[in-house]
Amino acid sequence: MSLPRIAVTMGDPAGIGPEICLRLLLRPEVTEICTPIVFGDAGVLRAVADKLGLPLAAPVSSLASWKAPGGSGPGPAVVDLQCLEVTDFVPGRVSARCGDAAFRYVLASIEAGLARSVDAVATAPLNKEAMHAAGHRYPGHTEIFAERMQAERSCMMLTSDELTCSFVTVHVGYGQVPGLLSVRRILDVLELTAAALRWLRGRAPRLAVCGLNPHAGEHGLFGQGEEEKFIAPAIAAMREQGCEVEGPLPPDTAFLPARRRRTDAYICMYHDQGHIPLKALAFDSAINTTLGLPVIRTSVDHGTAFDIAWQGQASANSLFEAVKLAAKLSAPAG
Repeated sequence: MSLPRIAVTMGDPAGIGPEICLRLLLRPEVTEICTPIVFGDAGVLRAVADKLGLPLAAPVSSLASWKAPGGSGPGPAVVDLQCLEVTDFVPGRVSARCGDAAFRYVLASIEAGLARSVDAVATAPLNKEAMHAAGHRYPGHTEIFAERMQAERSCMMLTSDELTCSFVTVHVGYGQVPGLLSVRRILDVLELTAAALRWLRGRAPRLAVCGLNPHAGEHGLFGQGEEEKFIAPAIAAMREQGCEVEGPLPPDTAFLPARRRRTDAYICMYHDQGHIPLKALAFDSAINTTLGLPVIRTSVDHGTAFDIAWQGQASANSLFEAVKLAAKLSAPAG
C-alpha cells in the first residue's frame, strides 16, 4: 500500500515556517508514515538551511514539472512556487510580500488537494496581519479552506491527548458571537465532531457542550437566553441521533479533570473558550484540523513566532503531529 501524500505549506517566509519544514523533512519517522510535499519557496528554504547549517533534504521542482505526468516522483519533494526572493523581506517582520506568498502557498495546496495530487494538507503558520496587508481579508486558514473548497459546512477542531475542542465560532469579536449562534450551526459542529471522533477512536464519542454565558446562563439570568434558544435544542437533536452529549455546561467548570476524563470532545461557542484550556494543557502538542472539507486539512497550533524566526530555535514537533494526524485521517477505513 502506498503512503499518503501530504502537502505541507511553508507558512509565512519571515516566520518559523521555513525552519520547521526543513526540520520536518529530516525526521525519518515522517517518511515512514507519509510522503511530505512542501509547497513554498526553495530560495527561502535554502537561505534558512544555509544560515542554520541544515540540509534541504528533498529534491526541488517547479509547480509545472511537479504536476506533469510522472513529475511528482515517489518521494518527498519541495514544490518551488517562486513567489518571492529572500531580498524581498526581513525575517521576523510583518511584510505584505510574505503575506501574499503564504496565501499563494495555501492556494496551491488546495488546488493539489482538489486535484487529488495529494491526500491531505498540513499548514505551517501564516501571519494574519501580513496576509491582510497583501489584500487577502480572511480571518485565517480555516476560512480560506472552507471558501476555496466550497464546503457546505465546516468547523475548526483542536485535538490533543489532553483535550479536544470544536468551535461554533472562531475568528470574530465577542460582540458578534451571539448573532452567529443558531441551532443548525451548533448541530453542524456536533455532527462533524462526532463523525471525526468515530473515525479517530473507532467508537461512539462522548461530547460536552459549553454554554455561552457565565453559569450557562443561570436559567436566563445572564445573556439573552442563548442556552435555551440555541444550545439546548441542538443538544436534544444530537441525542435523538443516539449520541451521548452533556450540556449546556458552565464554561468555568466544564474543563475540570474529572469531566475531561469522561469527555472525548468539547463544543465551544467562541475562540478563547476552548483555546485557553487547550493551550494551558497541550500547547506543544495540540493540532488544528478543519472538519467538513472534501480534503483533509490539519495545522500547527502556534503562530509565526517572529521573535525566534530564522534563529534555529523553532521546534517542528507541532508540524510533525499535524502531518501525523493528516496521514492517519488519510488512511482507508478499517
